[in-house]
Amino acid sequence: MPRPGLRSKSQKRKKIRTPGNRNTTHYWRKRPSKAHCAVCKRPLQSIPRLRPVEMKKTNITSRRATRPESARYCHKCLQSIIQEKVRNF
Repeated sequence: MPRPGLRSKSQKRKKIRTPGNRNTTHYWRKRPSKAHCAVCKRPLQSIPRLRPVEMKKTNITSRRATRPESARYCHKCLQSIIQEKVRNF
């Protein structure tokens, strides 16, 4: 029986035959879904699909685009938000 942390269905499984001729099961986490815009729900570009631990290991520049709020809004929604703020100012 696998350890308790591996018993959930959120784990991907693959049956492997080892060099010692034993059948074992290898477990790993599924790939996360894409990040989505908070307004229009379109998938965000330039944000990699990585688990949080893997995301920490990447460069800050490769985690998101260089524009402000790029990890939350797509370019079109961000443009409209900025234009609204400028008009109301």
